[in-house]
Parts: sequence; structure tokens; C-alpha cells
Amino acid sequence: MILQVNNTAMSTDFPKDNFRIFKEYKHLAKEFYSGRMFVAFDTETTGLHKDSDFLIELGAVKFNCNGLVGEKFSALIKPPVPILELTTQITGITNEMVSSSPEASQVLQEFLRYINSNTTMLVAHNAPFDLGFLNAQLYRMNFQPIKNLCIDTLPLARWAYPDFGKEEIKGQYKLQSLAKRFEIDPGSAHRACDDARVCMELFLKCLKDSMPNQKDYEIHSEPGNLSSQESQLELF
Repeated sequence: MILQVNNTAMSTDFPKDNFRIFKEYKHLAKEFYSGRMFVAFDTETTGLHKDSDFLIELGAVKFNCNGLVGEKFSALIKPPVPILELTTQITGITNEMVSSSPEASQVLQEFLRYINSNTTMLVAHNAPFDLGFLNAQLYRMNFQPIKNLCIDTLPLARWAYPDFGKEEIKGQYKLQSLAKRFEIDPGSAHRACDDARVCMELFLKCLKDSMPNQKDYEIHSEPGNLSSQESQLELF
């Protein structure tokens, strides 16, 4: 999530971002039904800028075409700078809540184990922001950046629902706006684990609604009946 800049944060020079963003949306069904693992994730931060702000929460859910896999990932993180009041107002995360939490270096190593493989496809809303913060922390740790392919549900939703952009009211493609439109339970909005779950549900909604446009995967079913693939999408 994008939050206010913390001007007191420490600054570091980072290498240029080189994210691997999946954009072949018409081939998404093939990826999903191939057995590939997916991890939808979200971050909360002290501010806007990865070079001068820090992670305060990381949440994720793991899934594949058969449903959820294992436990969710949820961790508060103690940043090296104070959490601003505005950030607390948006996220509900206070300095007291993170005072005894692990530092980002510990949480990031646990998250890498949770992802488990370079073949796992990540899913995030406005992915460059979240990936940028993760890679910034990995750089501070002298770790390699995340190299997994990532689906950004922001441009995916714009592709799946282009008519939303023609509406007079702006902000139609924000995660919480899409959740409200599609009646996805937001849980605690602007908390990482709930936002990660919402992102997963949005991804599945986009995939389900775009199945007629998928080029390399066909659904075979009797007229009037749900296909097995559509049934799988209802399992989540």
C-alpha cells in the first residue's frame, strides 16, 4: 500500500528496478491450470519511498488451481524509524504494536522460504510498489532481488474490465474499490494479510470473467453446466 512519506527515514542508493511482470493476460489460464503455485502478497510501509521508508507488515496467501495451500503468511515488522500518525490512521498499526516484532531481515527470510521456489508466481496490486520495498530490503541484506514472475492485478483488472475506466467516478481500479464492486469481503482494509487475500480473490475474479478471451486454454463442458475449471475457481 502507498502511504505518506516519512521524511525522517534513512536513505540508501539502490540499483534500478528490474521486475518480471507477467503481461500475457490471454495466456493466464494456461499458467493457472498448469499446476503452478501462486502467492498473493501485500506490504504496509512507513511511507512512499523504498529508499527512505521501511516495511511494517507483510502478508501473503498461497494457492493453486485446487484452492488454498497451507497457512497464510502474516508478520508485523519493527522498522528502524517511528511510524507516523497518518500511517497509523490508515493501517491501524502503531509503534507499540511493532515494538517487539522481528526486524525486516528476519521476516524477509521467512517470506522467501514461504515462496519456496523461483517458479512460484507472485500476485500483487500495484506490484512495483510492493516489489520495490521487498527488493530494497533484500538489497540492505546483501541478498539477490526477487526474480519470480509477478502478476499485477491493477493492469490485469484494467484489461479484464476496460469499461470501468469510462465511468465518471475515478479510482475504479483501486483494490478496495474493486473489492466493493465485486462484493469481496475487505476484512481489515490496509492490513497486509487481508489485502493479500483480497488481491487473490480479485485475481481469480479477473481470470474467471476473462475465460472467453483466453487463447490457449479451452473449457469443455455440457451446456448449462459449470466446467471443472470454473468449479475450481469457486473453491476459494
